[in-house]
Amino acid sequence: MKTILKFLLIIILFASCKSQNIYESKVETHDNSTFKYDANYQYRIRKDDKISISVWGEDNLSVGSTYGIYNSNEVYGKWLMVDAYGNIEVPKIGTKNVLNKTVPELKEELKTDLKKWLVNPVLDIKVLNKEITILGEVKSPNSIKIDTDNVTLLQVISKAGGFDSYANIKSVKVLRQEGENVHVTNLDLTTDATILTTNIMLHPGDVVIVPSKKNKEFDKRISVIIPFTTAISAAAIIIGLF
Repeated sequence: MKTILKFLLIIILFASCKSQNIYESKVETHDNSTFKYDANYQYRIRKDDKISISVWGEDNLSVGSTYGIYNSNEVYGKWLMVDAYGNIEVPKIGTKNVLNKTVPELKEELKTDLKKWLVNPVLDIKVLNKEITILGEVKSPNSIKIDTDNVTLLQVISKAGGFDSYANIKSVKVLRQEGENVHVTNLDLTTDATILTTNIMLHPGDVVIVPSKKNKEFDKRISVIIPFTTAISAAAIIIGLF
């Protein structure tokens, strides 16, 4: 029996050497300046964004109005999709290019357009698909929808239920795409660095990856070999065999 356990342990050790954690990529481009807090940051509309336009008292000019008694929103498909050319089709106005515009910029343009028919148009514009994705060792990995342009890293982790027991919080990664470039930063949440350094502001479209501790796969394999013990006691038993 002892010989069999030794043999199984050797197989597991070699297999674990071959296994690769997809969150531990060795090829990374670090650019911490990209993740510095920018008080003037505003989200810019992208291709495939979903936009709702609300005009007070004008349901025929609204798409997904937040002002009406019956709030027609994304659940009912009431939104405009930004096409491959960066355009949307606005009621009565027609084709409107919105690519790379901020919500306040688009709002002012639409107000000007609507003044052909309305004296003082009141508008509300929302980008409905703003979200941040969090993957890895958290309780509920998911894409989290946000209403604001900025949200802190710890707020997103909290919305995901917090860290799982195997979370490697010494190497939390944040990915941010700007055009064709993807910037990556590594954050050590165990250090005494200032909160402004580690609890960075995230933007819509960011991806947070919480990697696993290196002993996760080993613990899982040990628990399969000796299912009647915990992973820790199983490791102790096998180490004792040597």
